[in-house]
Amino acid sequence: MYRIQFVLLALVSVLSFETLAQQISKEELIFLTPEWKGERYPDGRPKVSDALLDRMKRVTLEEAWAVLRNENYKYQYEDGWNTINPDSVLVGRAVTATFVPGRPDIHRVIDDRGHNRDKRVKSQNSWPIDMLVKRDVYVVDQFGAHVDGPTIGDNLGNSIFAKTGNGIVYNGAIRDINGLKEIGSFTSFFRTYHPSHHLNDPNGQLNTTLVGINTPTRVGNATVVPGDVVLGRDGGVIFIPPHLAEKVVKTSEIVRLRDMFGHQRLREQKYTPGQIDSRWSDEIEKDFSQWLNANMNKLPVPKEQIQEFLKQRTW
Repeated sequence: MYRIQFVLLALVSVLSFETLAQQISKEELIFLTPEWKGERYPDGRPKVSDALLDRMKRVTLEEAWAVLRNENYKYQYEDGWNTINPDSVLVGRAVTATFVPGRPDIHRVIDDRGHNRDKRVKSQNSWPIDMLVKRDVYVVDQFGAHVDGPTIGDNLGNSIFAKTGNGIVYNGAIRDINGLKEIGSFTSFFRTYHPSHHLNDPNGQLNTTLVGINTPTRVGNATVVPGDVVLGRDGGVIFIPPHLAEKVVKTSEIVRLRDMFGHQRLREQKYTPGQIDSRWSDEIEKDFSQWLNANMNKLPVPKEQIQEFLKQRTW
């Protein structure tokens, strides 16, 4: 009996490794994202709406971080990046890839299975890119590889941008940085630059091996799950679980409106800094509601969202 249980456990372990060694199964991805109740891609990846992604572009890192921290998500932010288009904002849905330092034995079998069973073409570093669609962000754990590490240069960069309209979050080195900058809207976050390129021959020189596509991965101190909303700006990147994306956006919009109102009233000297910086009195809250109604069509938040917010207020 125990021998049978041991054999079954070993079989499950092998099957799990087979899944994790390349692309995660739809069932496993749904299992790992149980709090997401919305639309999904055919492979099971959560699909936060385009409308919410549009609104996410105005969210600050501080606003997103505060919401996630209050929900006990402590490891979703990472900084210390080099950037392309540092004044732009990167927003999209995460597609993840995990590489490890090259190891010939597992590299060969992953190559063979990818080419023969899954009908994948070219080298492993192109496989996740083939899966990208509009508004994805390619998030790569390249274990900080530097010399002979880059798997992305201007060719793959152009392919990524053509498929997604977005840039990358890349925990490693890139190459052809001048060519990547010429893409224009390729807003990207990466660790380092190096003019070398990765080596991909398990029978010769080998630097990286792909062990996961659309699996949970680690980027620095952050945990990333496929379908997370990537928000990159001001030198930092935060990965927002899809079921919290709407809460992050709505919280940000309310904070934005309250800041606008507070700043205006301070300039008008209607209230003191102490009144605005502390918990607002019923008088100020009532004034805020009236201000929202009066300026609804001019504010940088969708009118429908302001109307929904006002319905929930008692002032």
